[in-house]
Amino acid sequence: MASPRILAGTAAETPPTLWDPVVRVTHWGIAASVLLNALLDEGGSVLHVTVGWIVMALLLLRMVWGVLGPVEARFSAFPPNPLAALRHLRQLAAGRVRHYPSHNPAGALMAYAFWATLAVVTITGLVMTGGATPMQVAADKAAVASGDWSALIREGEGASDEDESLGKAAKEVHDVAANLLLILAALHVAGVALESRAKRRNLVAAMLIGKRQR
Repeated sequence: MASPRILAGTAAETPPTLWDPVVRVTHWGIAASVLLNALLDEGGSVLHVTVGWIVMALLLLRMVWGVLGPVEARFSAFPPNPLAALRHLRQLAAGRVRHYPSHNPAGALMAYAFWATLAVVTITGLVMTGGATPMQVAADKAAVASGDWSALIREGEGASDEDESLGKAAKEVHDVAANLLLILAALHVAGVALESRAKRRNLVAAMLIGKRQR
């Protein structure tokens, strides 16, 4: 892994590396999905389940890309290191700005925390719905709306006390993890704003168009 370099303040020392399309699509796709499911749609709705499956696909794609993607996207380029993250924040507060070829240590730690929490939300969501696809959920809701309650009866027939306890536990963990995602997202936005100001460079634009701003 390339070692970080302290910037001397000249634009030429900031390499115009790119965030590749897969990194950008998964980043903004997951961000939009989390906000949509948390703030706009109703839990258990067809839209909520559909967005959950989209998030799962995007997360799996990002995990694969972390192994097979370009250097900046690989996990090896930004391993989680809490001590390095704290050191980076102290240096940032002191005005010592460093350039990293991928995520800085604090950003890397945030990425892993977000992915882990997102995985918990996704897995507990699958437990709560019994792994039902959006099409299955839509079909069951349409059947119930038309007066056919057989779908609900089928769901309850094979359910044991243990299954019900698992479902309740999954819901509690799902709700806590979903709220944690919003907290992490807020911290991430604050961190990006702080880093952008310190580096005098628009980091949001870099994730939008791929190219780091000089």
